[in-house]
Formats: sequence, C-alpha cells, structure tokens
Amino acid sequence: MLVLFGIAQAGCAPLAPPAPPAAEAREPAPQARAQAYLDQGRVLIARGEMGAAATVLREALRREPDLIQARASLGLALYGMGDLDAAVEELRATLRRQPDAVPARLILATALVAKQDWAAARIELDQILTAQPDLLQAHYSLGVVRYAQGDLDGAIEAYRRVLAGDPQHEDARYNLALMLKLAHREVEAVPELLAAAQAGHARAQYFAGAAYAGGLGVERNLVMAILWWFRAAEEGVTQAEEALAQLRQVALGRGRRESADREAVERAFRDYRTALWRDFPDLSPDGDDTVGGALLRRGRVSEAVPVLIREAGALSEPAQRLLETLYEQGLEGRLPARDARILGYFNRAAAEGLRSPVR
Repeated sequence: MLVLFGIAQAGCAPLAPPAPPAAEAREPAPQARAQAYLDQGRVLIARGEMGAAATVLREALRREPDLIQARASLGLALYGMGDLDAAVEELRATLRRQPDAVPARLILATALVAKQDWAAARIELDQILTAQPDLLQAHYSLGVVRYAQGDLDGAIEAYRRVLAGDPQHEDARYNLALMLKLAHREVEAVPELLAAAQAGHARAQYFAGAAYAGGLGVERNLVMAILWWFRAAEEGVTQAEEALAQLRQVALGRGRRESADREAVERAFRDYRTALWRDFPDLSPDGDDTVGGALLRRGRVSEAVPVLIREAGALSEPAQRLLETLYEQGLEGRLPARDARILGYFNRAAAEGLRSPVR
C-alpha cells in the first residue's frame, strides 16, 4: 500500500490490483495468528488448563514452527500434564534453536528432576546458574538434585543461597532444616525448622512438635508440641493427628504408660487449652468456660467452631458438649445443623474410641 501510495503521489496512475475476497482480507497473517494462539495458550496455562493449552500451542506451532516461545510454553504445558518425556523433547527442541533461552532451560531442568534424571538435571542447572547466578528457583532445584546425589553439603549450600535472596521461602527453609538434621547438625537445624513452622509450613510444624515432645534441640515442652501438632493436623498432616491421638490415649489412662506420664499429658492438654485464651486478648474466661463458647457469645461463629474443635481435641468436656449442641441444632442464620467440620471431628474421635459415632 505504501508503494502504491508513493506512485500515485508521483503522478502515475497504475491499475489497482484486484480486491481480495472479504473473508481473505480479514484473515490475519500466519505470524499474527500464531501469536494469538500463543497468548491464548499462556492464559490457559495460568488457569491450570494444561491439556487445552497444549492443543492451542500446537496450533501456534503449526502456523509458525519457529515460534520459540510457543515451543517453550508447550513444554511447560506438557510438564503440567505429567507427560515428562514429551515435555523434555519439546524443551530440548527449543534449546537447539535458542540455547540462551533460560526460562525454557529451567523448565527442562524441572522436568528432569521430576523424572529423577539427576545427572542431566544437574547439567542444565549448572548452565542456568552460569548465565544467571542469582536465579533462586535454579538454586532451589539444585538443592533437590544435590541431595538426591548424596551431596548434603552441596544441598545445604544451595538452600542457603535461596534464603539469602528470599528469607521468606518456607520450602527452602524446611528443606535446609532437614538437610542439617541428616548431617547431624541439630543445633543449626532446629532454628530453621521453627522458622519454617512459624511461616506456616505444615510439615515443619509437625517436626517442630516432635522436637518439643522429645526435647530434640529444644527444651522438652509438651504444650508446645501439642500446639504445633494441632496446627499441622489442621493442614492435613496425618502424622500430627496420630501424635495427638497417642497423647490422648495416654491422658485417658490407656496403654502401659506410667501414671506420671498420664499426669504430665493431662496437664499439658489443660495448659494448652488455657494458652488458647492468649490468642484472643479481647476475651476472658468465665468459670468453666471455653474460648469457643466465649466467641459464640460474641457472635463470632466462624472463629468459634475451629477453636471448639481444638479444645475438644484437647479433652475439654465443655467444648465437646457445645459441639454436640451445635451439630444437632446449628445456629439460625449463622451455622447449619450437621456441620461437616464438626462431623469430621466426631468421626475422628469415634475412631479413637472417645465417642460413639454421630448419626
């Protein structure tokens, strides 16, 4: 069009070419269509729709085989689908065309880690860190690889590099704690473990409870063990729920533990229930009260139910009775009867022989 416009301006009047059909005129260039498919594929990946993303990205590559970003994104989609071999193939094809594509190489390294091809993953990660020494995700993956290769000191170094750049990386802190424990460096491991637990890492919370229960690197404190185990159990860590169940059995005098153990565990559960009040400084106990009951009187039902479950799990009879009433009757407009959370607690209690199953 620019050529024709220039000729017309010069005074010539060439014959205009035939107008293309309307549909053809609206069809974008193949490169533009490929880019549109790439954009759509990236959106689908962000949504977690990996299968749909792979289909769209293959269409982008059909239209533009040299569109490197589409090939790298297809590798990511295939990795997300669990098709690791296909993901590795696509990503290596990407890197043959563009060896300096660090994001594609990082996805390739991640796929190789998932395949447990440690040697190949290590090669890719070393190349990445040569190009970008401060790339934290590569250091994190390198920690996994070095541990798998039996290099504890190397894994510790890698996780420390991650935390130097991102002190809030709770997975790296938890893994660092585990590496230090495996290296028998308990004094260094426990602070890292507690920091990860404080940051909300569920597995770290379980191990923090175990550390306090056994006095491993910290002073033995059953109340703190119970606190961490409750937090981990609420995040679905079954070992934490099992640990609490064992303590309840001791407190109820079941098994062969000595009476002194029973008294210590009973006192720990009681002290834990008392400590719960500190989480709600605006509340105060009233006789044989529960924190959950006080929250209910304030109309804070969404907070009350999980607290009551904790208190009942810590052997509070008043909390148990309140839960039974709430389960049968609910609270009009605020909590339906037969609440699933309360039923879940009752089922766990029944499995321990604490209560009859609720119907």
